[in-house]
Amino acid sequence: MSDYRNLIPKDFLWGGAIAANQVEGAFDTGGKGLSVDDVVAYIKPDQQAKMKMKSPNHAQIEAAKAGISEDRYPKRWGIDFYNRYKEDIQLFDEMGFKVLRVSIAWSRIFPQGDEQQPNEEGLQFYDRLFAELHAHGIEPVVTLSHYEIPLGLAEKYNGWTDRRVIDCFVRYARTVFQRYKNKVRYWITFNEINGILMGPFIAGGIIVDKQTNDELLQETYQAAHHQFVASALAVKACHELCPDAKIGCMIAGVSVYPKTCRPDDVLAALNEERRTLFFTDVQARGYYPAYIKRYFSEHQIHIQKEKEDDRILKENIVDFVSFSYYMSSIAQASQGELPPGKLFSEIKNPYLEASDWGWQIDPKGLRYLLNILYDRYQKPLFIVENGLGAKDEVESDGSINDDYRIDYLRAHIQQFKEAIADGVDLMGYTTWGPIDLISATTSEMSKRYGFIYVDQDNMGNGTLRRLRKKSFYWYKKVIASNGEELD
Repeated sequence: MSDYRNLIPKDFLWGGAIAANQVEGAFDTGGKGLSVDDVVAYIKPDQQAKMKMKSPNHAQIEAAKAGISEDRYPKRWGIDFYNRYKEDIQLFDEMGFKVLRVSIAWSRIFPQGDEQQPNEEGLQFYDRLFAELHAHGIEPVVTLSHYEIPLGLAEKYNGWTDRRVIDCFVRYARTVFQRYKNKVRYWITFNEINGILMGPFIAGGIIVDKQTNDELLQETYQAAHHQFVASALAVKACHELCPDAKIGCMIAGVSVYPKTCRPDDVLAALNEERRTLFFTDVQARGYYPAYIKRYFSEHQIHIQKEKEDDRILKENIVDFVSFSYYMSSIAQASQGELPPGKLFSEIKNPYLEASDWGWQIDPKGLRYLLNILYDRYQKPLFIVENGLGAKDEVESDGSINDDYRIDYLRAHIQQFKEAIADGVDLMGYTTWGPIDLISATTSEMSKRYGFIYVDQDNMGNGTLRRLRKKSFYWYKKVIASNGEELD
């Protein structure tokens, strides 16, 4: 890395990121309704290769609700953040967090999703949570929808495929904007909005029973359009109700490289990259790009729009672009297009190492992606997820020596500093899972990301005791030095 010092702005937003459905637990407490994640089952390690982002069918959902399923649902208990948030925030404060990215569980506020009046007990929980964060000098960064659409909307409307869900979302968004306008300065509309291509159920509430790939592709992009309109209307409401706040969009960011320098592979990489950038193009530029219109035409996809939709999108673009980054991807023309259910290819890059879960580690890909996004949008960027899922071991003295996590994060911080030197306007960095939590994709606990170890296994057994890992002390020094002390 070049010797660039004092690159990071002094108001840089250092912190971590969690999601309600992966940490809170208390799924049936305080008037909360079920979310889609409350019926997504744990996937055993020997089944994970073929069952990523599991989408239950109607019968499995009914069995989960009735309590007659043999599956387990770890997101229902999370890590008990609902009851232990004060303890956890104290630990985040000890590390020096400037911000904590959280999400509001939509079904805590509107249990079925389409009620006219919110659940006051749910609102009060977030009153307490935000107050506790502020008491420790930590700003909340709040995601409105983080893979936790109310299950009632999935069952009644097939999720975002139905336009009526837009009104439900806007009612929810306006409710929380009004309630927390003096407590939250940073908002994000949808977590990894392009994740609907990989997980149509958890990201879109789409129950995928007996659908062909072509039918699912049509429904997925129609649902995405409804999310775009809802996001734009949320931006409008935020700007009206919270004029001092900033609101952004978010994608699952992936750097895409061609398999070879063959022109066909280069074009395949371009098309795969656009598959993700389409989602930020609409929210940050305010219109559907020409390339997606060609794609829709070639795949017989017909988006139903209301006459005001294009104007709504154009007039209500986001203030910043945020993204998660975990890995890069390889595109090869001979492999064909990615089918529904896949966000990136599984072609291995021989120049990269991989995590315990096979995710290829590519810090320079982060610099590449930051430059791509900033060149394209000229808006502030925010890395709101980045981290290493690993199998941590507790030593006999209670220590957890996760040097591999330190190495991973150090390399990525070095590369985003390079991107800042390139001219990228980067507003913050929140690592994913600063405390161990339930995996989004497999609902397992053993895939650990945190600086803080939580004593709980995949079956929910354990004391829930919190232990500081070696990386805890390292990240504390990183924040205190504003990214200068990385060794």
